[in-house]
Amino acid sequence: MRAGVRWAAVIAFTVLACGLAWLVCLPLWLGRGLAEPVSALMLPVMMFTPAVAAIVVSFAFRVPARGERARSLGLWPLRPAKRVVWLTVVGWLVPPLLVGLSILLAAALGFVRLDPAFAGFGAELERALPPGTPMPPLGLVVVSQLVMIPVGALFNSLLAFGEELGWRGWLLPALRPLGTGPALILSGVIWGVWHSPVILLGYNFGRTDVTGVLFMIGGCVAWGVLLGWLRLRSASLWPAVLAHGSLNAAGGLVVLFAAARPDLALAGPLGVAGWIVLAVVVLVLALTGQFRRQPELARRPGPHA
Repeated sequence: MRAGVRWAAVIAFTVLACGLAWLVCLPLWLGRGLAEPVSALMLPVMMFTPAVAAIVVSFAFRVPARGERARSLGLWPLRPAKRVVWLTVVGWLVPPLLVGLSILLAAALGFVRLDPAFAGFGAELERALPPGTPMPPLGLVVVSQLVMIPVGALFNSLLAFGEELGWRGWLLPALRPLGTGPALILSGVIWGVWHSPVILLGYNFGRTDVTGVLFMIGGCVAWGVLLGWLRLRSASLWPAVLAHGSLNAAGGLVVLFAAARPDLALAGPLGVAGWIVLAVVVLVLALTGQFRRQPELARRPGPHA
């Protein structure tokens, strides 16, 4: 029998994860925002605050129970092995394809104008290089950017693990008694709100007001449903970790193909175009019964069973 949501633990986790995120970003708010050199360090550190919250709450509230933590968090064992492996491959390779589809949709909707000559990207690259630095062959840079996405996904997964241990490892199973749909949506909303310290500084969308946070919530709900499906369908955290890393590696593709700097709230993978693509994918998963087939996340009954 499935136990109810341990709301005290969920609230403690949410407050701790968001509070630590704000604490990590405090030097940026006291300084020049994202222009602070320390931002390159603070943003990766922020990604581990959900993991810290998950560990603290797991021990403080015993959710999940001792002896079930590795299994309930999706860390181990990797069974059913075949399903974990193929869903990990899906998580690694499919997000860049979905990002590519969102770019094509954004172009079709008029959110962005694509440039097959990559002149816009060339101009951005030239501005980013120190004055007098020779420009590398633009075609070579573009090809290398595309080829490196799968490799970049693996490196990005090291940082994505810090988030996923919290969001899909701890929070999603903790909310699972609400039902699959509500648990996926609520965990996505919390994930989006957690980004507020950097979104309000202009990160991702260049919007420094509540609209930026709302767009981020929309993007996190959309992608969070897909990552959550990987987590629940496999009973493992690792497919979601690879998918998160792959998304981060491919997130800037729209800038590569755009003729001018696009509005990422519309054309980006976390923006409106991405929401539509993810909605179609989620609809297909729902119609094929993928959300109904979920292995148990814990060996014996408990808060995450």
